[in-house]
Amino acid sequence: MVRKMAFRARVYSISVVVGVGVGGWILGTFTERKRLLQISDKFYDGTHETSSNFCFHKNFPALPLCGTVSAASPIENKVVVSQPSILPASTRVSEIMRYGFPGLDNVRSFDDYVLSYDRRTRVPHWVFEHLTKDKLKYNDAVDRSKCQFYEDESQHIFFRALNTDYKGSGFDRGHMAAAGNHRLHQKHVEQTFVLSNMAPQVGRGFNRDAWNRLEKYVRKLTKKYVNVYVCTGPLYLPRKESDGKTYVKYQVIGANTVAVPTHFFKVVVGEAEDRSLEMEAYVMPNQVIDDNTPLSVFQVPPESIERAAGLLFFDRVSRDKLSAVNGKKK
Repeated sequence: MVRKMAFRARVYSISVVVGVGVGGWILGTFTERKRLLQISDKFYDGTHETSSNFCFHKNFPALPLCGTVSAASPIENKVVVSQPSILPASTRVSEIMRYGFPGLDNVRSFDDYVLSYDRRTRVPHWVFEHLTKDKLKYNDAVDRSKCQFYEDESQHIFFRALNTDYKGSGFDRGHMAAAGNHRLHQKHVEQTFVLSNMAPQVGRGFNRDAWNRLEKYVRKLTKKYVNVYVCTGPLYLPRKESDGKTYVKYQVIGANTVAVPTHFFKVVVGEAEDRSLEMEAYVMPNQVIDDNTPLSVFQVPPESIERAAGLLFFDRVSRDKLSAVNGKKK
């Protein structure tokens, strides 16, 4: 009898300890979940959007302090702002990305441009540049011929493009951030030769001709505007096939299956001395283009590129604040 009572007492004691432990875990989990929900509510109601106290993502160079930006919110009722509050005003990145990030997937900053890299396709999602007349001044100390294409070792080896992928493919290693846009320092132009800034482009008739004309045109805009902001990237557009169905098809090259975009885009915003803004948007097919084709043929509504690319350009500027789009006054 005494032995049974001792056994029951021991079982009761163990049950109490286990019960207290489980109860404490449940209470702690409930309390923590409630705290996170309260923080999340504050974060998403917009009142704490720029506060680092409500960030849940690790900070990386070139990324805003928080893991979200206004690109996910409607553009209505937005106003032009001089500097994004989510970045220090003194950094070169904040100058380049002054009017917003198109997206935040695998963003990396270089000394004079910013890119978002697509690990799946091995080419950029987008690159962003800020051009001025002074930054494009000729510097005879800068020699493009000394530059060599090199792999981006900041990317995991699984997701890198290599020079061997392009060799024998018939495609050029086409700059997204143009080498000619970064003339101030040798290091700046060299950094445009990283393969994460490249995409396969048809060479003669496109990269070396029509696309080059568009790049030169964008540089000339610095004579008209105090600041020129340009976003460049690839597109993979659908096409109807003989069976009547629509497909997205694109070639891949090399052992690392680097994607060959069907088209490329440039979205440009020029800022005049009076702070007024004008936007131009272009889409070019990745194919031989007749030299006599005017660039205006390739102008498209910016919204069509946003839909196709899954990006929002210059989202810190309301479209109704633009004084002109593709040369048409609003």
